[in-house]
Amino acid sequence: MFRLILISLCAIIITVLAAPIPPSSSLAKRTTHSGKGTWFEVGTGACGYTDSDSDPIVAISAEIYGSGGNCNQWIHITNTDNGYSAYGRTRDECESCGSTSLDMSPGLFEELSTLDTGEIPISWHFMSKDWSP
Repeated sequence: MFRLILISLCAIIITVLAAPIPPSSSLAKRTTHSGKGTWFEVGTGACGYTDSDSDPIVAISAEIYGSGGNCNQWIHITNTDNGYSAYGRTRDECESCGSTSLDMSPGLFEELSTLDTGEIPISWHFMSKDWSP
């Protein structure tokens, strides 16, 4: 009986150790950025869409915008002063933003702070390309 249990245990261990490990290229790494959050009056953005001030719109720095590969990608943004968070959709490029800062539509900014604040400290990250709230 003991021999049967020992053989079974060894078989389980070998099976677990033989399980394939996915290549590291299939695992997405999420980068969290820190910067400043500001707001702007929305119109037709660099991605080619016309939005309104009430839409949850984000303009990303020219450095990250590049050729527009992040257009329509959602971003999770947190005001690090008060902990409020919201989701915004990348639809524009911000020429005057620092590399990790975001410019937001008034409607989105108001989910994080008041417009009177003008500028807030934020942390943010892109959601996966196929994610939507």
